[in-house]
Amino acid sequence: MTEMIAMRDAYGRALVDLGEQNERVVAVDADLASSSKMNLFAEAFPKRFFQMGIAEQNMTGVAAGLAALGFVAFTNSFACFATLRTTDQIRVSIAQPSLPVVIGGAYSGLLGGKTGKTHQAIEDIAVMRALPNMTVVAPGDGVEVRKAVFAAADHGGPVYLRMTRDPSPVVFDEGYDFKIGRAVLVREGSDVTVITTGLMVGRAVEAAALLAAEGISVHLLHVPTVKPLDVAAVVAAADKTGFVVTAEEHNIIGGLGGAVAEVLGEQRPTPMKRVGVADVYGESAPNDDLLQKYGLTAGHIAQAARFLMERRAAHTQP
Repeated sequence: MTEMIAMRDAYGRALVDLGEQNERVVAVDADLASSSKMNLFAEAFPKRFFQMGIAEQNMTGVAAGLAALGFVAFTNSFACFATLRTTDQIRVSIAQPSLPVVIGGAYSGLLGGKTGKTHQAIEDIAVMRALPNMTVVAPGDGVEVRKAVFAAADHGGPVYLRMTRDPSPVVFDEGYDFKIGRAVLVREGSDVTVITTGLMVGRAVEAAALLAAEGISVHLLHVPTVKPLDVAAVVAAADKTGFVVTAEEHNIIGGLGGAVAEVLGEQRPTPMKRVGVADVYGESAPNDDLLQKYGLTAGHIAQAARFLMERRAAHTQP
């Protein structure tokens, strides 16, 4: 049976371990510590934990002030609040001076525990990657979350760390070497390239297995850092097969699909299909129902790949 780990659990434990190693690490919360698991840090280091209440803008400003004084500040809230409610404060107080603040966005994407469209973050990657100096990281599993926490603390500038709520499949082992700005090849293939970010990598692994049974070979590239994008890896992956599917639990506008299209449009024009939320808001429903309705399952990734394969076949017919 596939091991399952919730990203927020991995985040909470990693933050405690980081705090034990680095006394400059502080945590600033907006009344969601138990949901994000930042409460583990609060219990371990009460003097380095600051509770702002339901005041995300103030949380962001306090974190910026702490960072300006030499601390490495982690903020945490639901992704929709951590990025969108606080955009002006992040832009002026964190991104412009390029301060070492790690913005933890919990409950990202559609699967927020039936919280509905007000709490679903499908625009956060687009907003954060548009800010100069901002690094955007969307780990694919709990193992990668842990490694990203430590990497973000050492980064020296602002980082948006995007995480999901519920347990998800573990894709990487403990020996996996995570580096900010580097994509990782998950599977070699020859027919179609699938490029993922966040937990869509697990669904893409499933899709690759489905397609392999049909004789379609998937070249799978996982992109945990949406900004800065690993341009060389993306171009090489596109060149490998000549067809690209991108998969993300985010609006297809402005996220991974947009970033990949921007790069390939300039450097290696390639037929593409973007799997993601089709520029609509979500609703409250069980996880599986949401994934099916908004086209985010392994089956949808496989169908996008089949579409491109059919396009190839049509173009090669005499």
